[in-house]
Amino acid sequence: MKIKNIKKKGNKYQIVLDNSEDLIVNDHVLINNNLLYKNKITAKDLDQIKKEAVYYEHYSKVLNMLNRKKRSQYEIASYLNKNNVSQEESDKIINHLKEIGFINDEEYAESYINDKIGLTLDGPYKIKKELEEKHIDDTYISNVLEIFTDDLIDEKIDRLINKKLKTNNKDTEYIFKQKMSLYLSNMGYSKDDIYSHLDSIKIDNKHLEKEMEKIYEKLKQKYSGYTLQNKLKQKLYAKGFKSEEINDFIQKTVH
Repeated sequence: MKIKNIKKKGNKYQIVLDNSEDLIVNDHVLINNNLLYKNKITAKDLDQIKKEAVYYEHYSKVLNMLNRKKRSQYEIASYLNKNNVSQEESDKIINHLKEIGFINDEEYAESYINDKIGLTLDGPYKIKKELEEKHIDDTYISNVLEIFTDDLIDEKIDRLINKKLKTNNKDTEYIFKQKMSLYLSNMGYSKDDIYSHLDSIKIDNKHLEKEMEKIYEKLKQKYSGYTLQNKLKQKLYAKGFKSEEINDFIQKTVH
């Protein structure tokens, strides 16, 4: 079959054949198949051109992804698999991009943790889990996590605790520590680091008297006398108030 015309179309080329078939290809396909200097192609040539056009279409999309943001090898492989690219072509794309340095899981891990440290308060265990989910090699993960010095961990935990303390207006010391322990654990910090920081926290529950009054007002709608006192004690204990605080409140408030 004859090549009737080749014309630029955006950043690609349109090949018009005499059988009324049009092909859209990129410059790699043109060069690889020497199409600028051919007038005719065989059916075998056409199959090869179509195959290469599909390959370079996927290759270009992956390259654009990598130009916008670093990606792990697993993320690229997942993308190609999702788009029904064959394993053979997927491996070919990934191997080529690794050879030219566009895919490098070691560099990816370094970039990832630097972004996390600079932009978030996430702890080492959370970041470790995220990198594992991206199938980064354990050695690379261990190496980059060395950036989490004791001082850096202390600084980030202190910032997280102080941020919560500033907005705490209803939790007692006990409840605050319980919630904070779970929160810091979910943020990726070890139990030892969490407890060492929470142990030093002291909250004066006196400013929470309004919370005690709120509970009292609600309970007295249903109960009275001894039953009211018992129910109030139970609720306030559950909220983390201390015995002396509860007794003082009951003496002043409950009649």
